[in-house]
Amino acid sequence: MVTSRHTIFSFFSHRPWILSAVLFGVLTFWLTLGKPKAEDAPVEKASEQTLPFAKVVVTTFKAELTERTISLYGRTAPDREATLGAQIAAQVEKILVKKGSNVDKGTPLVQLDKADLVLQLIQTKAILSVKEKEYKAAKSLRSKGLSGEVALSKAHAGLAEAKARVKYSQLMLKNTTVVAPFSGVVELLYVEVGDFVSKGDPIANIVDLDPLVIQADISEKHISMLKLKQSASISFMNKSVVEGKLRYISRVSSPTTNTFPIEVEIPNPKQMMAAGISAEVDLNLEQILAVKVTPAMLALDADGNLGVKTVVKLGKDNSDRVKFVPIKLVKAEDDGVWLSGLGEQVDIITVGQGFVRDGDGVNAIRNSNNAE
Repeated sequence: MVTSRHTIFSFFSHRPWILSAVLFGVLTFWLTLGKPKAEDAPVEKASEQTLPFAKVVVTTFKAELTERTISLYGRTAPDREATLGAQIAAQVEKILVKKGSNVDKGTPLVQLDKADLVLQLIQTKAILSVKEKEYKAAKSLRSKGLSGEVALSKAHAGLAEAKARVKYSQLMLKNTTVVAPFSGVVELLYVEVGDFVSKGDPIANIVDLDPLVIQADISEKHISMLKLKQSASISFMNKSVVEGKLRYISRVSSPTTNTFPIEVEIPNPKQMMAAGISAEVDLNLEQILAVKVTPAMLALDADGNLGVKTVVKLGKDNSDRVKFVPIKLVKAEDDGVWLSGLGEQVDIITVGQGFVRDGDGVNAIRNSNNAE
């Protein structure tokens, strides 16, 4: 028995390659039998470790017709402004108003020295009286055939000249009083009592602040959406808000800014509001379907696009899936923002949107209490 074992051992020791071949064959056979079990094990393990869908709260929002608005920054300005000049050369005799005074149309502002203008008027009226009598006499003689046509024509020309001189004297006398051409505020007085002014020299500056005008500029992108007389909301630094109307839209853009000047007028009773005040003008551009949400519902995709995460039914199993929808901001309010691009109705994830991505399956819980 010992000899037999010694013989086998001696046989393999002198031929080790045979032992290696036998062991290799046994190992290969064992691996072949164990491969299916090795492949099945991870599948069963992965199936056992499949994570459940994330739970999110979804609210249904219905779009509403909303006015798309644009905010512009401008400044208040007078409705009208005029610099009054002297119509004659004369000395300033009286200042009849104070700077900053409210005046009505036709109110005397400054009185110039009448000098000899009163005497000139008396003289021209006397000459006119004589010319009227000469014309009546020439007309009477012509009717009787005692005078020719030329004499009558000369008398008529003299009468017309006399009338013109009277009117000119009256006008010069009237121009010694500088009056307000419209109701407004005396912004500036350029003269003092005793000053001598020549024809055309500035006397006073008057501005009309009722209505008050808001001057602003709008881009070429929105100019075609505006209409004359449409309403506008104007906000001032003191938090006051007034309503106005669009009264002017320029048809020529500024070559430097490529924007179009516009004017909005607002009532200014008693002209209490001043010109030159900063104001924010909100104008309606168009009606558009939009959904109102809170800023917390907004998200960004991988490309930086602003949007919201919605839930839609996808796949053969009609399961709930996350879909990122880019949006456009229509307008912002204190309690939320209006968004377009979401259709007439949309299911938006209101809770849990930070834990899911576009395309993820979710377990959606519909929040019927907050549905719009």
